[in-house]
Amino acid sequence: MGKKTDFEQTADEKIVWFAIVGTYGFWVLGAVYLVAPVIGWVLFVRLLSRQLGEARGPAEQLPLPLLAWAAAMGVMLLSLVIGHLDMGLGLGKLIKSSIGWAKGWALLALFPLVARLEIRPAVIYRAACVVCRYTVLFFPLFVAAWVLSLPTTLYVSPLKLVGGPGPEFFSVSLYELDPGSGAPRWRLFTPWAPALGMLGNLYFLCALEEQDTRWRRWGIAGSLLMIVISKSRLAMLCCIGLYGLRWVFRYYRHPGTYFLATPVLLLAGFLGGSIVEKVLGGVEAIKSARADSTRVREALADIAIERWWNEAIWWGHGIVERGPHMVEYMPIGSHHTWYGLLFVKGLVGALALMAAFLVSLGALLPWVARLPSARLGVSILCLLLFYTLGENLEILAYLFWPGLILLGRAHIESRAGAFAMQNGRQPQAI
Repeated sequence: MGKKTDFEQTADEKIVWFAIVGTYGFWVLGAVYLVAPVIGWVLFVRLLSRQLGEARGPAEQLPLPLLAWAAAMGVMLLSLVIGHLDMGLGLGKLIKSSIGWAKGWALLALFPLVARLEIRPAVIYRAACVVCRYTVLFFPLFVAAWVLSLPTTLYVSPLKLVGGPGPEFFSVSLYELDPGSGAPRWRLFTPWAPALGMLGNLYFLCALEEQDTRWRRWGIAGSLLMIVISKSRLAMLCCIGLYGLRWVFRYYRHPGTYFLATPVLLLAGFLGGSIVEKVLGGVEAIKSARADSTRVREALADIAIERWWNEAIWWGHGIVERGPHMVEYMPIGSHHTWYGLLFVKGLVGALALMAAFLVSLGALLPWVARLPSARLGVSILCLLLFYTLGENLEILAYLFWPGLILLGRAHIESRAGAFAMQNGRQPQAI
C-alpha cells in the first residue's frame, strides 16, 4: 500500500490510519466487525498507560461531555445486568451480553476518550478519502457482478465463530436485490445497505474538511456514491440536511445571510400551506417507494413500545428478541435506536443516551462560530441523531467509530478554547 499522506504519523495515528484505509482488506477477510472493538480497547489501554500518574493542568482536564458519554455507557451496562437479573436469563447470557456491550455501546465512550491521544483529525479525513477512492475504483467490479448474475454473497468468513449479531457482519457481498422491486443495491463492507448510506454521510463530512483538493474530490465522489448506491431514503435526506446545516453554521453570522433569509421567510409565510402540503406529499412518496420496508419498521416500533410499556418499563428485557412473522422475524427494536433501547435497556437506558447527546450538543453549540472542529462535532452528533430514527447505533458503532474520535477532538478543542479565553487568549484549533 503506497503512502497516502503528506505528513508524518504518530504511532496512535498509524493504528487509526491502517484500521480505516484497510477497510476493504478487512472486508475480504470478514474482519471489519472485529477491528473497531480491538483498536478501541487497545487505544484506551494506551491512553491509560500514558496518563496514569501524570499531572494534568486545567486545560487538559477531561471535558464534561466525554465524562457524560462514559457515564451513559456505564448506565447501559448497569441496565443490561439488572435486565438480565429481572428476566432470569442466567449467567451465560449475561456474560455473552456483556461482551456484546464491550463491542457495541462501550465504543461510544471509548473512542471519544481516546481522542486525547496524538490523533490529528487530518489523518482521519485523509483516510476516509482513501476509502472513498477505493470505492469509486472498485464499484465497476460490483456492477459487473450484478450484470453477470454472480452470487450475491461470495462467502461468509469463518471469523463469524468469534461471535456477532449475525452472518451478514462477516459476509462478502457483491450486491443485493431489493425484495420489493428486484432492483440492485449495494452494501459493500457494511451489514446492510442503509448502513453504507450512514457511513457515506460520515465520509462526506470528512471529505469536506480535507485540505488537499485532489483527495477532497475523491472523498466527495466516493461518499456520494456510497449514499446513492445504498438507495437509502434516510441517507439521502441526511446528506441534504447535513450540508444545509454546515452552510448555516458557517454563514449564520454573516449579514448577507439575514438579507437573503428575510424575503425567503416572507415568501414562505405566504405559501406556507402549499409548502407543507408538498413536504407531506414528498414524505408519503418516500414511504411508498419502499412500502414493505416502511410497514415492517412501523410494526417493529409498535411491538417494541407495547412490550416495553407492559413488561419492562425501567430496565428493559436485557436482550433483543426475534420478532414474529409479520415483521419478517427481524429483532424487535432493531430499526430504531430509541425503541430498541426502551425494549432492551428500558427507560433508564434511553434517558442515559439522551443525556449524553444533550450534554454534547450543549457544550459544542457555543463554539460553532469559532472552531471548525465544533462545527464538525455538531454535524456528527446530528448525523447520529438522524440515524437513531432508522438504525440501532450500538450495532453500527464498529463502522462510524472514526466520527466518534472526531467528536472527542471537538470537545477537547472547545475545552481548551474555553481555558484560553479565561486567560485572555483567542481559542485555536489544536
